[in-house]
Amino acid sequence: MQRWRVLLLIFLLAGSTLFGDVKLKTYILPDEAGTALKQMLHRIDGARYKIDAAIYSFTHKKIAKRLANAAQRGVKIRILFDRESNLHNRRSQIGYLSKFRNIETYLISGKARRNRKGYGLMHMKLMVIDNRYTIFGSANWTYSAFGLNYEVIAFAESYAKAASTERAFEKMLLKAVRY
Repeated sequence: MQRWRVLLLIFLLAGSTLFGDVKLKTYILPDEAGTALKQMLHRIDGARYKIDAAIYSFTHKKIAKRLANAAQRGVKIRILFDRESNLHNRRSQIGYLSKFRNIETYLISGKARRNRKGYGLMHMKLMVIDNRYTIFGSANWTYSAFGLNYEVIAFAESYAKAASTERAFEKMLLKAVRY
């Protein structure tokens, strides 16, 4: 019986390796908003060659400035914006970011609705950095999300998870139009 407990303990402790070796850290906003934003900015500042992102609402100037700085360092950045939320929104950061070399901005609508006018939303809140780090959750990149709203944001470190996310991003990119 004691041997069984030792084997179970080893199995549980090794679980992250056995199930994909994903390092995951989650933050609950608004209580951990400052820490979550700091972590996001740190990951952007540490980007070496590539950032891909898909975001529904993006009005947070500090995040936009850090992406612009990364682009100026030579990091290639592609951002998919939800068309309906950003095209005519004067606070959207799409216009600001689209002016930078190394930043490509795109608009995409959600899936067309059957038997109705209009489209759904591209409602993602997603960033993949250097094919290694994935940032995702319910939080838009807005001041409200990082200060007022109840949200969750997660930071995953896994090449395999980043690769599968990149494949989905590439599929969406095929349906998007340049801003």
